[in-house]
Amino acid sequence: MSTLVNELKEKWEALKAENPHVRIRNAADQLGVSEAELLLTNVGEGVTVLKPEFANILTEVEKLGKVMALTRNDECVHERKGIYQNGDFSSPHAQLFVGEDIDLRIFLNHWKFAVAVVEGDKKSIQFFGKDGLALHKIYLTKDSNEEAFQALVEQFSAEDQNIKPEFESVASKAPEKADSEIDKEGFQNAWTNLKDTHDFFMMTRKFGVNRTQALRLAPEGFAIKIEPSKVVNLLEDASEKQFPIMVFVGNRGIIQIHTGNVKKTLWHQQWFNVMDPDFNLHLDVTKIAEAWIVKKPTEDGEVTAVEVFNKDGEFIVQLFGKRKPGVPELQEWKDLVAGL
Repeated sequence: MSTLVNELKEKWEALKAENPHVRIRNAADQLGVSEAELLLTNVGEGVTVLKPEFANILTEVEKLGKVMALTRNDECVHERKGIYQNGDFSSPHAQLFVGEDIDLRIFLNHWKFAVAVVEGDKKSIQFFGKDGLALHKIYLTKDSNEEAFQALVEQFSAEDQNIKPEFESVASKAPEKADSEIDKEGFQNAWTNLKDTHDFFMMTRKFGVNRTQALRLAPEGFAIKIEPSKVVNLLEDASEKQFPIMVFVGNRGIIQIHTGNVKKTLWHQQWFNVMDPDFNLHLDVTKIAEAWIVKKPTEDGEVTAVEVFNKDGEFIVQLFGKRKPGVPELQEWKDLVAGL
């Protein structure tokens, strides 16, 4: 182990001694390194470096049985229990798991490292971007197959466990264009003529607008800014009325989706939480900079979302009413959002 790695390991041990409950993501921030760099100080002591064969690893995860999938950004954590089924890695752009419980949109071009972690009785497989940012984690549950986990780790264990991964910074976003440079009329016409919500992203790229700028320049009535606190009201209302919703949380490497009811909600400090048996959500409301009601035309009628952003204009969470392609949006969801 190199001197630098040893030094980092010692700093992390000291931090944990001082603050036994510190989470690794927060510890990495405090020490000025990435989460992956911290984990790699424990290679051979519960951490195993895996080959970067992400599609093959994910395909094998179904054998683990019921696990907990965790995807987060700096403001929101999304945890969903279930079995990884119906994996589709045929597209070079986005890869999928489309199951009733585990529902993912994956962008493997952003994935760089994978490790298996055994920490006490907690076992997981964790994936990181080229800058060492944690993109996705899979934790075993009491219902998981531990033998299948051992077999997976043996199958994909990297021959060289002393790798010195080279972390690189991720390119920063292009600066926002001035509104005066945008073909506003063309953009608004394209929006009102949308046929599918999935075409929205390509439309913003075509007109050179970022997401929050798109909402500012939206056709009349298609994007309405709301108070950030209303996001909590929406989740509480959905819980009270037992109305099924869709909750999207992601980062540049993956989007994780929960479809169904939210039941138990509670506050802990600045975090608003959903604490259900198979779905947990942790939302830091102090980090919400903007929230919008967004309407998009489709061939099945209008689709309404509540979109939540941080100060950099990046997605924190998106909320929809439960729906499937070919089925119009439920009126109860429209009413729920209209109440905001």
